[in-house]
Amino acid sequence: MAQQEGDEEEDGLVYTLEEALTSVGIGKFQYMALCYAGLGFIAEAAETQILSFIGPALRSQWALSPTQESLMTTIVFVGMLIGAIFWGFISDTYGRRKGLLSVAIVTAVSAALSAFSPNYSLLLVVRMLVGFGVGGRPIYGSWFFEFVPSQNRGMWTTICIGFWTIGTILEAFLALMIMPRMGWRWLLALSSIPSFAALLLFVFTVESPRYLCAIGRTNDACDILKKIAVVNKAQLPPGKLVSSQLTKELLSPGKNKISSVKSGFSSLLVLLSPALRRNTLLLWVVYTGNAFSYYGIVLLTSLFSSGRCQRSSIALHTNDDQSLYTNVLINSLAEIPGILLSAILVEKVGRKFTMALMYALYFLFLLPLLAPQLPALTTALLFGARAFIMGSSITVCVYCEEIYPTSIRSTGMGVATSAGRTGAMLSPIFAVQLVRGCHQMTAIISFEAVLVLSAVSVMLFSLETKGRELIDTLVL
Repeated sequence: MAQQEGDEEEDGLVYTLEEALTSVGIGKFQYMALCYAGLGFIAEAAETQILSFIGPALRSQWALSPTQESLMTTIVFVGMLIGAIFWGFISDTYGRRKGLLSVAIVTAVSAALSAFSPNYSLLLVVRMLVGFGVGGRPIYGSWFFEFVPSQNRGMWTTICIGFWTIGTILEAFLALMIMPRMGWRWLLALSSIPSFAALLLFVFTVESPRYLCAIGRTNDACDILKKIAVVNKAQLPPGKLVSSQLTKELLSPGKNKISSVKSGFSSLLVLLSPALRRNTLLLWVVYTGNAFSYYGIVLLTSLFSSGRCQRSSIALHTNDDQSLYTNVLINSLAEIPGILLSAILVEKVGRKFTMALMYALYFLFLLPLLAPQLPALTTALLFGARAFIMGSSITVCVYCEEIYPTSIRSTGMGVATSAGRTGAMLSPIFAVQLVRGCHQMTAIISFEAVLVLSAVSVMLFSLETKGRELIDTLVL
């Protein structure tokens, strides 16, 4: 009788998903999930960087105009802009795993077909499909993010997003090895390997338990948590899983109710609901500013390295294609210090302060370039600026993941990422045209102004998400 009463008392115990993730901790499962999610970021980096390497070869082989060459890069960004929103809806509606599988199939197939494009027109079509596919990269981040406990969330999410930099370094190294010997078709083919790896390894993935809780499938979520606990050689808390502590509190008498947000295109309206509107609009500004600043630094590095201001193509700033690959490889290394600093600070001082600090350092490094400097100093300043804008960009991704409920997290990330693509498209207008026209001061002032706008937006975020428990549904 006493044993039965004890069992009934234990049956009355409950634990939240956050408590479960804290109990299983960071272990073998998270390391494997990190590597898989990292493939998505590597694939995006490879597919967005590759055209800067093959552009000169295609221009020569197919007699392309500068406009046609530039369009190959622009079309990828257009595909990414559309894809980021679309895949966010898919992930929130049908689950993270189905989103991951769909993205992997589209990206792998279209990336491989790129290598066999017989002409410029077909290459544009398949490269837009590639952009559409890698536009689903936020799903990889959301999927991994939802397996990490709150006390480690910022650091590990930063490391995951840092795989982007690994992708840029690997792509530059691959171009250095392949282009002079085997040509652009082989580079396109080999660059699709990360996408095919993500497709092949998909069978080892599991659905996000946080997503399952958000749609009411707590039993399925519990089964997955048990598997994670076995892999990590840990134990779950005693009792029964409930969706979240917030849910329990708000379902108590006298409290507001939880409204489960429908996924799909209607979730776009939810992002602009009174509860989320302020942070959503500010995030769009920050994402746009970060993309504008990041790609601006990449372009400024190429432009300033020429030592002149001419209206010729950037690709003509070097007579040695290998120098282009080497420069990209070296400059990509600048992002590593920014990633490491961000990973350290994001859990110690919080998300908002980390972003503000990164912006301040970026501002200081860019400020001396209002006037022409010695080549060595210019290189060092741009190196530092790229490190800090990368750190800020990663930190805002962490914040964006945390600010939205699980039911619309991928959609929120996708729309914000799409907003950022507009900044990437506008950046060449200011960087290339102004610097080529010998208006270096105006170009730098433009980037500093965008930076200030982004920094102000960060300070206006309504809350700090460091250590904050995630919510699964929107509180009305």
